[in-house]
Amino acid sequence: MNTDQPDTARVAVVTGAGDGIGLATAQRLARDFEHVVIADVRPAAAFARAAELGQRHLGVACDVTNESDVVGLFDAVLQRFGRLDVLVNNAGIGEQSVMTLEQTVEGFDRILAVHLRGTFLASREAARHFVAQQSGAIVNLGSIAGLAGHPGRNAYGAAKAGIVAMTEAMASEWARDGIRVNAVAPGYVMTDLVRDLIARGALNPSDIEDRTPMARFARPEEIAEAIAFLASPSASYITGVTLPVDGGWQAFGAPPARLGRVADKRESH
Repeated sequence: MNTDQPDTARVAVVTGAGDGIGLATAQRLARDFEHVVIADVRPAAAFARAAELGQRHLGVACDVTNESDVVGLFDAVLQRFGRLDVLVNNAGIGEQSVMTLEQTVEGFDRILAVHLRGTFLASREAARHFVAQQSGAIVNLGSIAGLAGHPGRNAYGAAKAGIVAMTEAMASEWARDGIRVNAVAPGYVMTDLVRDLIARGALNPSDIEDRTPMARFARPEEIAEAIAFLASPSASYITGVTLPVDGGWQAFGAPPARLGRVADKRESH
């Protein structure tokens, strides 16, 4: 254990932080935390992104579905920094929309492994340290697909719904150990993956914008701000909550045509 670091040097771990929401979150947390650990299944991405943040930060190669990798991740964090304050379970995989009758067992299992097993393993290992120090915060990545039905996204929706349930269970289990566990449920976010889907014609951005009351995609940085809030002392009395960050998607229950005035306003700018 490195004892050279002061007790006030707070440490955050973000999984799947090589790009997208994870990278935006790591960059945002680096403003509040002395040390951010970027964990990613792609070693080169983890090391490069940590180097971009600066020498105070650390990149670690980690497959969150592999128990040994996850244990090793937190061993490395404790050896380097001597403490842990926040875990953000962001690791996930992009999945194509597959209708249930076309879904393979292998594809289904892979999505659940990365999202559910990964969140479980990382949370368990982080909580071992949080319980010992009687403090800590975990923020999980849910999705609007885990809060309402999205045809063709059965595996992804099941995984994200499971994360919501896991968040509530862990929050209840660890609250009296000083550990808070919350989640964010992003709507459609303009990441490189989404840009690729749009470029290939697999996603029509107008459909998403027309259905979203705020009439646009989220930016990764907007999701990162919500995560940073839930990880911060400002959320000290919040636990077991899943916060939609979706531009009003969950709140809106009428036919998209009822948003016509919103669309008209967008077109007038």
